[in-house]
Amino acid sequence: MAKQENLVKMIHKATGYTYWTRKNRKKLASVKLKLMKYNPVVRKVVEFVEGKKG
Repeated sequence: MAKQENLVKMIHKATGYTYWTRKNRKKLASVKLKLMKYNPVVRKVVEFVEGKKG
């Protein structure tokens, strides 16, 4: 089971669609993630950026 502190919310700014993913906080503590993921709202692969968890 995944620990809650490793979860990161990925947000597409234009549509507000979200993904949840895991992040290695020891190696990537100061880095803000940017991932290319599929967005079903626009039906394209777009860039998601790390947002606030809560």
